Amino acid sequence: MVSVNELSPAELAALLHFHAEAGVEWLLEEEAIDRFAEFETMKAARRNAAPAAQPLPPADRQPPAATQRQAPAPAERAAARPQPAIPDGEAVQQARFAAESARSLAELKTALEAFNGCNLKHSARSTIFATGNAESGIMVIGSAPGADDDREGMPFAGRPGQLLDKMLAAIGLDRTNILLTQVIPWRPPGNRVASAAEMDICRPFIERQIALAEPKVILLFGNFAARFFFGENDSIHGLRGQWKEIGAGSIPIPAIATLHPQDLLTAPINKRLAWNDLLAFRSRLTSVGLLTK
Repeated sequence: MVSVNELSPAELAALLHFHAEAGVEWLLEEEAIDRFAEFETMKAARRNAAPAAQPLPPADRQPPAATQRQAPAPAERAAARPQPAIPDGEAVQQARFAAESARSLAELKTALEAFNGCNLKHSARSTIFATGNAESGIMVIGSAPGADDDREGMPFAGRPGQLLDKMLAAIGLDRTNILLTQVIPWRPPGNRVASAAEMDICRPFIERQIALAEPKVILLFGNFAARFFFGENDSIHGLRGQWKEIGAGSIPIPAIATLHPQDLLTAPINKRLAWNDLLAFRSRLTSVGLLTK
């Protein structure tokens, strides 16, 4: 072992620097101490000092209730433990009952806000419901809320919403004179695609929105919305621009799908495709008397 006295000033400075880098802040002992042996001695002392296990006192000699930790109230116990999840099948039945019981869009909104059978609601900030003019006969449906929608509590917020406004204005519409909504009313975490079970739970509410609004024409935005209503697995590029009928209520409604504004922000080259779809949508609106030339 090298003594400190044998080190040169430069070597001593290097040694102190090494200790500082290693996290040593104080040098308290003149001689080294075997901490391992010290720890073993402490353990042996604890074993020798531990008293023998005492038997439990009889029931009639238990400490009074006031000195014991009080058990939580039933309400506190219920809040402390996680509530069991509703099985998907039961949640779908509850959603159907809640949706079919609504006789107006206002009642449906209240029912949707009170519904807790979908796990998406527990991670979302807002419940997104239809906005705009329900009497217009024109309905625009997006896929699912994004972060901006969830934060602002309205469909098509943020940059996608700004682009949507421009797209609607290009064919003589704006969001105040149409009914604007989303397939899924709650934002999926991380903007993931809703699961099949989540879609089944949300389906009664969006179908009831359509049935109560009774639109004459529907415009779908995005791959998810097109697949949801058309029942096909093709991409939006294979589903867009084609008129199909949506069955919601007793009357089939013509619908056409196009690319979502978010898709167009990501790939602006596809705006020409969306423009062709918007022209077809405007032509249909004109033919049924919902839009003047």
